[in-house]
Amino acid sequence: MTQPKIALVTGASRGLGYALALALAPEYHILAVARTVGGLEELDDAIKAKGGEATLAPMDITNRDAMAHLCRSVYDRWGGVALWAHTAIHTGPLTPTWQLDPKDWDRSVATNVSATGHMIPFVAPLLGETGSALFFDDLKGGEKFHGHYGATKVAQIALARSWQRETHKTGPRVHILEPQPMGTAHRARFFPGEPREPLATPQAEAARLLASIA
Repeated sequence: MTQPKIALVTGASRGLGYALALALAPEYHILAVARTVGGLEELDDAIKAKGGEATLAPMDITNRDAMAHLCRSVYDRWGGVALWAHTAIHTGPLTPTWQLDPKDWDRSVATNVSATGHMIPFVAPLLGETGSALFFDDLKGGEKFHGHYGATKVAQIALARSWQRETHKTGPRVHILEPQPMGTAHRARFFPGEPREPLATPQAEAARLLASIA
């Protein structure tokens, strides 16, 4: 029996992560990671409707031990992954920098920075020399009221850029992509009154971004 290609999608229960997971199926067996069980189950149904298969992993990426166990299980079951799309993100509320709430700050750092820092060493061996890792830039760093999200997103992408430059000759291939503004709950938190009609859909952006690295 042919071993399936595995795509690990962190943050797969909604938005761009959901759309990427659906777009990658059925060419890939999708390993979908997110905290929202309902969103994962909806994704599973959509993937099955396309003739694909998914393994659902409802867990929090900030739990380092859980992520280590997951990656070990991936190695034991499949030997590795062909692609990792990292879309999991925490969006702290808009607020003046001098009013940053400690709990929101800690959650932003844990999800957007620390989790990326421990996931890269876990996933890199699974990708080997030929796999691909996808990160998604968002130029909110330094914008007013975006202190939680902007600072930690910049730090996340800095980690990805370091990894990209370290591996450009040896692999895995690390891609840093720039999605267009999308009509997602993530964006609505920053722009609650913005009309959604002119914005790209996650499905269209998933197709465009994947085509750009093909």
